Amino acid sequence: LWVARRVELGHPLGVAGPLPEQAEPVAVAGGAQRPRMLVLEIGTEEMPPAEARAAREQVRRELTGQLAATRLGHGEVRVYATPRRLIAVVGGVAAREDDHTHTVKGPRTTAPAQAREGFARAQGVPVESLETVDGQMVVRRHVPGGAAPGVLAGVLAKVVAGLRSARNMRWNDPRLTFTRPVRWLVALWGDDVVPVAVGALRSGRETRILRTAVTPVLRIASAETFMETISVHGIVADPDDRRELIVSGAQELVYDEGNVDVAAESELIDQITYLVEQPTPLLGRFSERHLDLPDAVLTTVMRKHQRYLPVRGDGGALLPMFVTVANGPVDADLVRAGNEAVLRARYEDAAFFYRADRATPLAAMRERLRRLTFTDKLGSMADRAARIDGLTAVLASAAGVSEADDSTADRAGELVKFDLGAQLVTEMTSLAGVMARDYAIHAGESPAVAQALYEAELPRHAGDDLPGSVPGALLSMADRLDLITGLAATVGLPTGSSDPFAVRRAVLGLIAVHRAHPDLSALDLVDALAWAGARQPVDVGPAVLADVREFLTRRLEQVLTEEGHPVDRVRAVLPHAGRPSVADRLLAQLGRLAAEPDFRKLAEAIQRARRIVPDGTPAGYDPARLTEPVEQALHSTVTAVRDTLDGTTDLGRFTAVAAPLTGPVERFFAEVFVMADDAEVRAARLGLLAAVRDLGESLLDWQQLRL
Repeated sequence: LWVARRVELGHPLGVAGPLPEQAEPVAVAGGAQRPRMLVLEIGTEEMPPAEARAAREQVRRELTGQLAATRLGHGEVRVYATPRRLIAVVGGVAAREDDHTHTVKGPRTTAPAQAREGFARAQGVPVESLETVDGQMVVRRHVPGGAAPGVLAGVLAKVVAGLRSARNMRWNDPRLTFTRPVRWLVALWGDDVVPVAVGALRSGRETRILRTAVTPVLRIASAETFMETISVHGIVADPDDRRELIVSGAQELVYDEGNVDVAAESELIDQITYLVEQPTPLLGRFSERHLDLPDAVLTTVMRKHQRYLPVRGDGGALLPMFVTVANGPVDADLVRAGNEAVLRARYEDAAFFYRADRATPLAAMRERLRRLTFTDKLGSMADRAARIDGLTAVLASAAGVSEADDSTADRAGELVKFDLGAQLVTEMTSLAGVMARDYAIHAGESPAVAQALYEAELPRHAGDDLPGSVPGALLSMADRLDLITGLAATVGLPTGSSDPFAVRRAVLGLIAVHRAHPDLSALDLVDALAWAGARQPVDVGPAVLADVREFLTRRLEQVLTEEGHPVDRVRAVLPHAGRPSVADRLLAQLGRLAAEPDFRKLAEAIQRARRIVPDGTPAGYDPARLTEPVEQALHSTVTAVRDTLDGTTDLGRFTAVAAPLTGPVERFFAEVFVMADDAEVRAARLGLLAAVRDLGESLLDWQQLRL
């Protein structure tokens, strides 16, 4: 599999052997050197997986941009990453830059002789050598292209010096600021070392392989043999290759007994891919008695604490097995035994906490929340749970939920967050909600209440499950509303990419839950923010609420735009940012109606009225001042439409009811001079148009539509 993958990617696969210290440049006709491969390797201490992935993309982007700024011909830029190195490979890098002619523009030909002489003198050429182009004096200079080593030295130095991460640190060399120390640098163009210097770091041809190797430092002969050489010595540079080795190796180990759910464990496999340079999957086992623990406990210990891949049977049930991935050749029996011992100890601890929690009344666990501080200004977790409980009741009333859902939400609100006082959740906070459901059912609570307690924590991250029940959705929204308003008033809303308190994630979760429950469309999140703010122990003033509303609106706009909806339609439905599920429905209706002639004409009529009516003009007017037949006809139509609409938020119904407006509006503009000399007539006509303007004001921001 490895060999096939490398052939597919075009990697050399020659057999390792003595490598020449230096090879002569290959000359072609005319004495010019042929293009050569370029390799840049930045060696570091072990990088975290996320930082390694980000650094790989940064090197690809920066190197591509820096090479584009030169005149060196080159082929594709490929970048690979492992925990200890970033490798850039560029094929067909030319020996020299192309020559070019640099043109310097001077004064016009009509300029005085002194100006022409001054220009020539400044350029160091005689006046007679000046050329004329489009009536302007110019000097043309032939600029020879630079040799590849010199040009590449500057390019690669900028790439290395510019390497940054989300968590930059300064090490011994102030020129190198990265998440981990940069230990070595390989820069080869063909057989030649590219002289790259960044601070105290100098490039060479020596790389480092696995720490367990007999000779951990390796000398590279040329760029063309670099990938082959490190692969022969155990380094799998391509993350795609490493991932395939992990997946295929794990599946082969468990083939006779079960399987690894690659789709479900994709995120974990991606992490492991960037934790090893030479994947060596190993199969381990644990006692079947630990299967009495909930699946979530077993898999959380495996995934989050040990980076083990769970093994499942054909029906999806966990088997007492796991796959761990070592880095390089190891004593398989010794490493397996060590990993099994670590997992056994963790499972014993989890079993002890689980038994202790089940023996503790739910009320006692909730009482422990008084000892947990949420923030110094927002009180304890018990205070926060009480605010969520009270807010849930208000949301249920505003949404008009059924009596059964209201009862379930009321009981779940009394218990919300209780599992944060459980010993097992204290040890593994990602189990919040999961253990609440388990402990609630064990304590005799109804399945509906237990499910609502679980769903109160959803969604935990982007792409996570959303609450399926109405009580769970109410609790989830109350949780996020409390967090958003409290933190906005105390630490402020996030700016840029920094979001240490995950306020942005909470807002996105709030939007997602509301969108997933059209049955709660009567609940306006803008109103809910004010209700949540009123319950905070700190002042949440109008300015803070206005900022939060704007933040919510911008996040909804971003989400809808990223889903592919046209920007003008997204902005047209933003008046409903407080009711995202309503915005969804209107967007769907816009998609169907945008091509309908009746809707387009109606939108044009409303937009035309909006354009001519000054801002702030009220919709009131004296019908007695409307004496022209066309304006009287428009007045009658507006009155009939307004009486029929009755505040609908259904765009299809609005279009059907308001479509008769288009003809009278068109005739009104054709036959009536709106800005009449008589002030009272002018006011009446503007008021009439303002009434047309306001008919769909609560439905869409019509001005945003581009039909």
